[in-house]
Amino acid sequence: MRGFGRCLAALVVLATPAAGQEFDPASLDLPALIECRADGPTYNDFALWLSSAPGAVETLGWTEVASGNPFLSQYELPAKIRVFDRETGSIVFTAAGPMAVLDGVAAPELAKELNVMAVFSTPQKFLGEKVVVHSTEESEGLTFSTDVKLNVSTVESHPGKTLAGCSYTLEIK
Repeated sequence: MRGFGRCLAALVVLATPAAGQEFDPASLDLPALIECRADGPTYNDFALWLSSAPGAVETLGWTEVASGNPFLSQYELPAKIRVFDRETGSIVFTAAGPMAVLDGVAAPELAKELNVMAVFSTPQKFLGEKVVVHSTEESEGLTFSTDVKLNVSTVESHPGKTLAGCSYTLEIK
């Protein structure tokens, strides 16, 4: 897991009281995490467990593979999962969340299906984003801003593939 810890450095800030509890790998609903059907604390609990528990990747039956991108940690799954009405056996993690690596669908087409707005779109690169959850909360003089966003993109390291998944972020001001 050479790159996963680096990708999750920001999660130290996201730790919640629930994150201190032991994550049960049997409770993992990977499609829910990828499709933004999970909440931030659920993702954080899983991500902290995955990045810190000895043998976590092996427990899940995942195989880490070279992503060719220093900002992505990539894994092959032991069985395909269904996300966004498509099957995949490969996922990546960004610094903020999991994404499915999809074949057979162009990023602009998938973004349209998912009502994701294009932020940047050229024949060489696509980046789309849809805010699923945005909330702010004030406590003890601090403002906590939580965002859960559905992302669709292409990256040079994965030609012909579309990445689609969720980012879970918490900003403290």
